[in-house]
Parts: sequence; C-alpha cells; structure tokens
Amino acid sequence: MKYIDLHVHSNISDGTLSPTELVEEACKCKVAAFALTDHDSVNGVEEAIEAAKNLAKQGQNVEVIAGAEISVAYKNKDIHMLGLFLDHHNSTLIDTLQAAKIERDKRNEKMIQNLADAGLDIDIERIYEKEGKETILTRAHIGKFLYETGQVSSVNDAFKKYLSADGPYYVPRKYLSPQKAIYLIKQAGGIPVLAHPLIYGLPEQELDILIGTLKEQGLEGIEVFYSSNTGFDEGIVRRYANRYNLIMTGGSDFHGANKPAISLGSGRGNLRIPYSVLDNIRTHLSQRDI
Repeated sequence: MKYIDLHVHSNISDGTLSPTELVEEACKCKVAAFALTDHDSVNGVEEAIEAAKNLAKQGQNVEVIAGAEISVAYKNKDIHMLGLFLDHHNSTLIDTLQAAKIERDKRNEKMIQNLADAGLDIDIERIYEKEGKETILTRAHIGKFLYETGQVSSVNDAFKKYLSADGPYYVPRKYLSPQKAIYLIKQAGGIPVLAHPLIYGLPEQELDILIGTLKEQGLEGIEVFYSSNTGFDEGIVRRYANRYNLIMTGGSDFHGANKPAISLGSGRGNLRIPYSVLDNIRTHLSQRDI
C-alpha cells in the first residue's frame, strides 16, 4: 500500500524544512507523493520538483504535486483553500499571491510595531535575518521569534498573550474572497479544496451553508483526512463530501519543528491516506473539461 500527503508546508511559508529537505523527509517516511501547499505561495515548488528528480536518479521516487494554501475571508473569519495540481508558472496565480504577500507583510509590520510599542524586544528585520527575506511571514514566525528570544515560554504562549485575533496587538488582514480564490486556482489548472473544515469551529448548520455556498462557487474538493481528526470527525466530513459531490483529499498539515507532534505522511501517528485518493483526483481532473 502506498500512502500520500496532500497538505505540507516548507520554510517558504511557516514550515521549518526546505523544499529539498521535504522531499528527503517524504522518502524517509515512505510517502509516495506529497503536495507542497505553502501559505499564499508556490515559490518552493520548483525546488521540490528538482529535488525529486535528483532522488529519482538514485532510484528513490517521490512525486511532488504543486499546490498552495490560500487564506480567504468568510464572515470575519479566515478560512483556507487548498489549490492542488496548480500550474506554478501561471502568471495570474503568481501575481495574485505576490500581492497577497505584500499585504500580509504590511500587516505583519503593523503587528510587530504594536508589540514593540508594548515593550517587547522585536523588529521585523531581526525576524527576516532568522527566516530569510523570501519567507512568507506568519504569526507563527512572530511567536517563534518571541520564544527563541526568551520573551515567552512557548509559541503557544506567544499566541495566548500577544498574537490571538481577539488581543490588543492583532491587526486584521485583507483576504481574497472564496470565490476569487476558487477562480484563481481553477484558472491555474488546479482543483480547489476546502482545507480542514472542522477546525473553524462553525456550528453544523453554518458549516453546511459555507460548504454549499463554496460548491456553488466552484469548490471541487474537501479535506476529509486530517491530522486533527478525532472520533467521528472523518465520518462527518465524508458526509459533506457525499452530500455536495466533492472529491475527498487529505493531508497532515506538516510544518516540521513548528508543529513537532505532526509527522509527514502519518500526522499524529495514525493518519494513512491511500494512493487511491490521488488516483481519484487525477481522474476527476482528466474528466473535468469533458
């Protein structure tokens, strides 16, 4: 049985492994294929593809699927849309994601200034020195910096004290609409997937409305298999997939050391996504324009 992972982050966004290191980790974990889905970026995809080609020359095969995780606005919340099988050279996709990065950077600068004004020892240039200028900075990077400089006891502590959305230092972002993100993904040849639908904390009726609305706007998949699933969670999302005729996908949401409890491919230890899930997605893509 071959297994896959369709939700993975590198240090291009808020993971800790480079795209090349992710390919090596996938090989080590015996993951047959993974999707690189960095936040609002496809910048690491080419490196991962080249790393996979180099491994193939040594007789070790790992498939790399071009993807991204795009943040979108929904009723004062941000929800995440995965794009899988993207054309990572698509100019409209690249330009739109770059604009989102610029807006995110401006928001981060304001939030970091709020923290500095409150007396914390922090500035954005020192974070970039640690993470690299091309990194898509997120609140996780800010929390990591505060932890590594001894100003909080953990990254979770940083979120509780300083980075939560209801805290005094938080600065909201401007997001794409779900409809715009779905269009962006599809015009780049990809399949739009609602990521981890249960973690948004929406009441059942509200989640049903959201999924139904997204389906009308062109949603094609939903993340059924996920590291945080417990109890009947997978069954609940399966029912949504069946109700709205959505392709089932799944992934670990691997971030390396930033989420140490989650492993590539196996999540918290019991995640197993069969290769047949990837076959089903490819079949769907091949028939989509028929």
